[in-house]
Amino acid sequence: MCRMSEELPAYAERVLEAVESIPPGRVMTYGDVAEWLGEGGPRQVGRVMALYGGAVPWWRVVRADGMPLPGHEARALEHYRTEATPLRPTAGGEPRLDMRRARWDGSRGQDGGPGGPDGGRDEAHT
Repeated sequence: MCRMSEELPAYAERVLEAVESIPPGRVMTYGDVAEWLGEGGPRQVGRVMALYGGAVPWWRVVRADGMPLPGHEARALEHYRTEATPLRPTAGGEPRLDMRRARWDGSRGQDGGPGGPDGGRDEAHT
């Protein structure tokens, strides 16, 4: 990771570390990241990502409706296809994340993730 922790607020550092732990092909929502950390909320995570998220896999943090970061959809879609992230077409034929299959719960397991502070959440969490 190319950043100096002494230049980042502690919360931002924790958010970025959480984002880096999301396995390729999986995503978390802004709220998932906050819950996984046990602090903050979706807006705080979004603010950290807006200010500092360029050096981490930002495309793995999405809105709860499965839409990628507005204005960066094409770049995110390239990453999703490269990482084989599950997608589904919308009614209009646009690709959108298949949140049931792509959403990562932060737990240890076959994805090799480190798990959250509480050992991860239940996969069915919405």
